[in-house]
Amino acid sequence: MTIETVGVVGAGAMGNGIAQTFAMAGFPVVMQDLSDAALARGRATIEKSLERLVKRDKIATDAAEAALGRLETATDPGALAGRDLVVEAIVEKFEVKAGLLGKLDDICGEATIFATNTSSISLTRLAAASSRPGRVIGMHFFNPVPLMQLVEIIRALQTEDAVCDAITELTRAVGKTPRVSKDSYGFVVNRVLAPMINEAINCVYEGLASPEDVDEMMKLGANHPMGPLSLGDLIGLDVVLNIMETLYGGFDDPKYRPSPLLKQMVDAGYLGRKSGRGFFRYG
Repeated sequence: MTIETVGVVGAGAMGNGIAQTFAMAGFPVVMQDLSDAALARGRATIEKSLERLVKRDKIATDAAEAALGRLETATDPGALAGRDLVVEAIVEKFEVKAGLLGKLDDICGEATIFATNTSSISLTRLAAASSRPGRVIGMHFFNPVPLMQLVEIIRALQTEDAVCDAITELTRAVGKTPRVSKDSYGFVVNRVLAPMINEAINCVYEGLASPEDVDEMMKLGANHPMGPLSLGDLIGLDVVLNIMETLYGGFDDPKYRPSPLLKQMVDAGYLGRKSGRGFFRYG
């Protein structure tokens, strides 16, 4: 099972990072989104990322130019036809992702593999939304995609062995480290990480300590390179809330109940770095 061409649906932070990663590894990539403005922002982000890598002597200038040359953008989903792999990196909502998989069934060839970058939604449920569930798999990249090493590969109950093997091999080919998880809400990383961030938020909500002190305690006492509240701001507090709601609804266990303060922060639009304000302010 050979993968030579890639499509990425979504030009946001995760989508453009995934597209950049494949383009840098030598794969022709089409990045598809609904608007020219979103695609322009995504491509500009990739260009700046490549410029930073060149300045840090991580890649050569000609390698950066070659990567950009492999990247196409399109608003028409029909541009994904003929791709060996299509990775979706759109909003973390089951209905939206499932709807996209149904549309891709009609656009892409029978051999196309569909990978979802979902961070917590059941792969088995998503695969069931496709007419070819055996070719649906999870590729959970981490932000910032070009720099983070792990790709959490999640097998739906329906995923074919050959598909999992091909995606595992592909992950290594793009310079990442694959680790395979069975399907479960939140998989491994977010099942551990999101509740930790949520509990740190509860510490602030209950007045135990300030955000600054919570982060410093975890950095100095648990040897974390970044405090949990800063990490929540980096991920996006809306994303953290989505993960917690998925865990809470999926397991029906009160230990996954989202913090009231997390809900308030999201309601206020204090989403973290992307909005300029979360538990900390960003200029």
